[in-house]
Amino acid sequence: MKILFIGGTGVISTAVSRLAVERGLDLYHLNRGKRATNIPGVKTIIADIHQPESIRAALQNEHFDVVVDWIAFTPEDIERDLALFRGKVKQFVFISSASAYQKPPTHYLVTESTPLYNPHWEYSRNKIASEERLLKAYRDENFPVTIVRPSLTYEVNFPIAIGGWTCYTLADRLKKGLPIIVHGDGSSLWVVTHAEDFGRGLLGLLGSPQTIGHAFHITSDEVLTWKQIYETIADALGVEANIVYIPSDFIAKVVPSFHGSLIGDKSWSAVFDNTKIKTFVPGFQAVIPFHEGIRRTFAWYDADESRKWVDEAVNADMEKILAAYAGR
Repeated sequence: MKILFIGGTGVISTAVSRLAVERGLDLYHLNRGKRATNIPGVKTIIADIHQPESIRAALQNEHFDVVVDWIAFTPEDIERDLALFRGKVKQFVFISSASAYQKPPTHYLVTESTPLYNPHWEYSRNKIASEERLLKAYRDENFPVTIVRPSLTYEVNFPIAIGGWTCYTLADRLKKGLPIIVHGDGSSLWVVTHAEDFGRGLLGLLGSPQTIGHAFHITSDEVLTWKQIYETIADALGVEANIVYIPSDFIAKVVPSFHGSLIGDKSWSAVFDNTKIKTFVPGFQAVIPFHEGIRRTFAWYDADESRKWVDEAVNADMEKILAAYAGR
């Protein structure tokens, strides 16, 4: 099976690329070549997806069974993809987001039939609009789309709400005994998923005609509180977390950039029913518990000290929130 990943060098897609090559799939990456793939067996097509004419030239002699777009975020991106791949691919996979599900939720358990509605986060609204455009293309012209919605997925990043996503800032603060922030009282429920587990589910969908027109989320079945997530990270470092609990709306008021990711996502409990992915991909099961997965993350950082980058902008935001809360 010949597969094209648009992107392919991100947090999730890198892990999935490794798994794809291990399974003997013929995998290509289409990107600008600004990040090295470093995965033996992956072939790279260097072109800018935002320049359609150069993309057409790069792809004119290629045909793929499956295309997975990891970096489409808006309906405009989808129109570009439709123009590029109509009639030229057996399956087009759109990587959407579980943040598209109803916020606030009216039921604690999220299924694929949970309404898509998020008035709080433009990112999520764009993902919803992109899904709707693709489903219209499926209904009107039989465009072979499959929609996949990851939730908070990690490998060499920290699956957290506050403290930095792809930097070492949270770990640095924990090791120094500095206060860290957990939104709310830390008791809301959440699910974090290792990228390898996500990848096993995604690869099981590729090439399956039964998945066309369907949407799937792929997550772990392990449910943790936010307090447990941060304490598990601290435990992996061998330290005790100095947690300050701060209401989400207060955080978003002090640093408005948190509004979407908190009020529009992580301030609400999210527990996912994975029956559908298990039905379409027999044998699928997320097998990496968070206490093991986060130790793998730290092993990756420890293998190269240069990876332990501390983002002072993240520190500044945290200090700003902490100071405002202390002085309220």
